[in-house]
Amino acid sequence: MQYDPRSDKCPLPYSPFKSCTVPRPIGWLSTISRDGVPNLAPYSQWQNLTFDPPMVMFAANQYSSGKRKHTVINAEETGWFVWNMATYELREAVNLSAMEVAADVDEFVHAGVTATSCVDAPGPRVTESPAQFECKYLSTHRLRGSSEHGWVDVVYGEVVRIHVKDEVITPEGKLDIPSIRPLARLGYYDYTSVTETFEMKIPGPNGMTNVGLEGKQ
Repeated sequence: MQYDPRSDKCPLPYSPFKSCTVPRPIGWLSTISRDGVPNLAPYSQWQNLTFDPPMVMFAANQYSSGKRKHTVINAEETGWFVWNMATYELREAVNLSAMEVAADVDEFVHAGVTATSCVDAPGPRVTESPAQFECKYLSTHRLRGSSEHGWVDVVYGEVVRIHVKDEVITPEGKLDIPSIRPLARLGYYDYTSVTETFEMKIPGPNGMTNVGLEGKQ
């Protein structure tokens, strides 16, 4: 099976596009409006970009009406957004925060999670989340879509503060990922969570392990 998504009708009843690039980490992003209203929403187009300094990005499609997402507007107007790690335990709150609500609705209250003040960012972070990044807004790159809904804002930020709960850190100083069970998107209405991990070390010269990817400071 193959087809050209620019011109051909998809031969399957459900588009395979979003279910091929999987699993996708979820950018559960909190912001605050200029009027002081907290916003919380999940984005499955989220990724780390580099580590020195740490930078991240997320992509937000606009609404079919042509309106841009509150997260994007808030990040641009305040200069900040916060990433909160989405976990299996928090899955229902993540799903509730995906609903489209009015700009004057406090989405922390709507999702049933607790707001904690950040150190640098003006908006709150999710208390129940095991890890958060406070991100300073850098820029937005708008890409044209074939429909109003297809337009997308690609937002870049620099991570200026990292929060991690002590209880999810192992004695070796790593995050206990199987215990945390981070959520990931699979396309359709499907999600997964990380429940097991395995390690592979890249071989270097003379059979030695190629160091530098293990995250040591």
